[in-house]
Amino acid sequence: MKKAILATKVGMTQIFNEDGVLTPVTVLQAGPCVVTQVKTVEKDGYSAVQVGFVDKREKLVNKPLKGMFDKAGVSYKRFVREFRFENAEEYSVKDEIKADVFTAGDKIDATAISKGKGFQGAIKRHGQSRGPMAHGSKYHRHAGSNGACSDPSKVFKGKKMAGHMGAKQITIQNLEVVRVDVENNLLLVKGSVPGPKKALITIKETVKSAK
Repeated sequence: MKKAILATKVGMTQIFNEDGVLTPVTVLQAGPCVVTQVKTVEKDGYSAVQVGFVDKREKLVNKPLKGMFDKAGVSYKRFVREFRFENAEEYSVKDEIKADVFTAGDKIDATAISKGKGFQGAIKRHGQSRGPMAHGSKYHRHAGSNGACSDPSKVFKGKKMAGHMGAKQITIQNLEVVRVDVENNLLLVKGSVPGPKKALITIKETVKSAK
């Protein structure tokens, strides 16, 4: 991996290209991310670049992170992540990674925590079908049978039932960068990106190209 950045989700909009074709896009505030530490094989056992994103007030930073930021000589950051770049040794502390690391046409993978939807039934959560809606059926939106009677006398693990929906880490691969606003550090990505507005999005160059 050579290119990656942290971003926050601004929202969705639509743009027109030169041919007048409308494209739905997700707007991401990508960076600037500041390098807080460069890890090496000799000292840390592996090669990586640690970056911080979004400023944070001093009173909200715990002592271990405060010491790390003070040692690097950078402002306090809300999010800290590591990227295992192939060229990690080329980075230095205080270097900035901005949206211009990507260009229009690049393929990326976007990772975020999906929207939480609370406790949901089997129909909404797993797409199961409902029963007859007549008054006498007494079976409308139930999940149906959970298992056999005396044998095996249990419900097997993994049974699709009602439960907590959403709030899981989701990665969407092979998204296309449609436009890069270098001045405002914005990435316009074709289609939808997981997570609600203001969510932290990890953007990396795709690990596999679309077929």
